[in-house]
Amino acid sequence: MAKPTTAAMIAQLQSSGIRLVDPRAGAASRRGGAGPSDHKAITIDGVTVMVPVHTADAFDSPFQASRPDAQGNAMLSRDGSAIGAIAFPPQPHFYSLKTGDGVPYSQIATLHGRDVLATTVLQTCIRYQSRTKTCQFCAIGQSLAAGRTIAHKTPAQLAEVAKAAVDLDGVRHMVMTTGTPATPDRGAGVLVESARAIRAAVDLPIQGQCEPPDHDGWFATMRESGIDTLGMHLEVVTPALRARIMPGKASVSVDRYMEAFRAAVPVFGRGQVSTYILAGLGDTREALLSMAQDLVAIGVYPFIVPFVPISGTPLESHPSPSPEFMSSVLRPLAQMLADAGMTAEKVKAGCARCGACSALSTFEKFHQPDVQVA
Repeated sequence: MAKPTTAAMIAQLQSSGIRLVDPRAGAASRRGGAGPSDHKAITIDGVTVMVPVHTADAFDSPFQASRPDAQGNAMLSRDGSAIGAIAFPPQPHFYSLKTGDGVPYSQIATLHGRDVLATTVLQTCIRYQSRTKTCQFCAIGQSLAAGRTIAHKTPAQLAEVAKAAVDLDGVRHMVMTTGTPATPDRGAGVLVESARAIRAAVDLPIQGQCEPPDHDGWFATMRESGIDTLGMHLEVVTPALRARIMPGKASVSVDRYMEAFRAAVPVFGRGQVSTYILAGLGDTREALLSMAQDLVAIGVYPFIVPFVPISGTPLESHPSPSPEFMSSVLRPLAQMLADAGMTAEKVKAGCARCGACSALSTFEKFHQPDVQVA
């Protein structure tokens, strides 16, 4: 079982990254795309997390993973001294398959963490098409340009791959995100079509992720289609920073997000609506925790993760937050969520339930009185 120090170690690894003796170890790492990008999954003290391996910080990291054995087990060292065992999850079986029209399953959806299937339904975005509007941290077009994915995953393709991932690899839930199309629903419609097909093929909890749609009636339609949880991602919480770092997306104001959250929570349930927030882009600790407090009061799970720069983006040289900064945010946030009864283990599907991109869910475990830790 994870030890109290595990959360702090995860925070360090996600800030510093890991150098790999054998980059081919375990499941393939992810370059570009809609995040987590330039990462690789590792398991430490029974917790599977995504850790940067293709970033500038990772190349200079004091942490190094040895070449794994046949079972994927390796030794983690810091500055040349061994500090503990880790493991690389194996390549999923469904990656070896192709659709009837010859598209590799891995170009339709990928395995994140240990048991979550993830896909970007539309690999194009109106924000990404303009240099003046693009989110400066986003790499949604990179994997498409490199031929590692396709622009639009059809409902039939997603249903086929989801069923195979459940049958062959024991996937337990699914994340569907999307680039924002030039339609008022901001992607809700394509998520609804996809969810209906997937749920007709396999009983798999699904999270849908998009910007707040043009009207709140979409939330009931999304829930009825088989989407269990909803993600609407703020990424940055301070309005001036939003306007500078994500000028296109900032046209949807924080006030509109809060309005949408208040409408969505009664539909999906308390703790089943979440938002992804990137720590380290300039939001202060106080701003992050103040926003988190407001979100938790509404019933929204604030999934705060460390910013990881992606090569080829305008922010590729922006530093990741220090592990000390992340711990200073995640410890009180974990207490806040535990007090509200909104911990990650209660989320039905999605990023918050997976938890692999942040140490938050591990911090949560040590604020729950009924959890015994080693």
